Amino acid sequence: MFTYLFIVQTLNGLQFGVLLFLIAAGLTLVFGVMNFINLAHGVQYMLGAYLAVMFYAMTGSMLLALVFALLASLAVGLFLEFVIFRHLYDRDHLDQVIATFGIILFLDQAVKYVWGAAPLSLPIPDMFSGSVVLMPGLIYPIWRLVIIGSGIAVALLLYVLVSRTRFGMLVRAGANNAPMVSALGVNIRRLFMIVFGFGTMLAGFAGIMIAPILSVQPGMGDTILILAFVVIVIGGIGSIRGTFIAALLIGLADTLGRSFAVDFLRLFMAPSPAQVVGPAIASMLIYLMMALVLYFRPTGLFPPKGR
Repeated sequence: MFTYLFIVQTLNGLQFGVLLFLIAAGLTLVFGVMNFINLAHGVQYMLGAYLAVMFYAMTGSMLLALVFALLASLAVGLFLEFVIFRHLYDRDHLDQVIATFGIILFLDQAVKYVWGAAPLSLPIPDMFSGSVVLMPGLIYPIWRLVIIGSGIAVALLLYVLVSRTRFGMLVRAGANNAPMVSALGVNIRRLFMIVFGFGTMLAGFAGIMIAPILSVQPGMGDTILILAFVVIVIGGIGSIRGTFIAALLIGLADTLGRSFAVDFLRLFMAPSPAQVVGPAIASMLIYLMMALVLYFRPTGLFPPKGR
């Protein structure tokens, strides 16, 4: 029984880690390339989920809802970049934090006005609605496996894009020395806009994929944004490889810690105090990991070259 539970919770941790990666990947690109702190990045995750619900109601097709919601997430991200964010690039980080926090408040209220405050739901596509037998007596939802597979595919695509293409070369060069790249004839503003739009689309994709599992509601991106920042700090700001590994570590540590912390502590203390201490330690575990990484490797586990 313990083995089955451990396997299921490990898969749940991988699914959570992949979700964190989809959000943190765009955040680390924006922060690493543009040195821009965007607290409103979590709002794109929320908007992706809401847009998927809206387009599914309009089309009745999950595939069309996915495509339209991705395009709409990209459009919203580019609009915000053009109207608001590009005017903050040359401001200090405090101004960026205050401005993007204001955007969170505005968009949370806008979502309530458009879709209401009640939680919404998105059905799992029929072809992915069942479960698969992993071993005798152990089944696992297909949609969660789809999320894991999609996240791994996106991670591979991003790695190739950033490390093996001309666009990736420009992104890495812009992260190290944006004025020099601009002096060589590259439109750095356009490059930044593309990076920002791509990052918001990844966050929207995460929201779309998780919408059939979680309730779609205002403010759903606020908590996960904090974890996304923890991921990029542990992995290394601007590093796709570091972000992917750190996201999986955080996902597994959080899920397994909440599931087995109490049982583990019962090996060393009485059941009653273990029941009290276990959940507290589990909730702090990822932040303890971040503190240790900051102490021993302040630039993260896998910082990009040149940092």
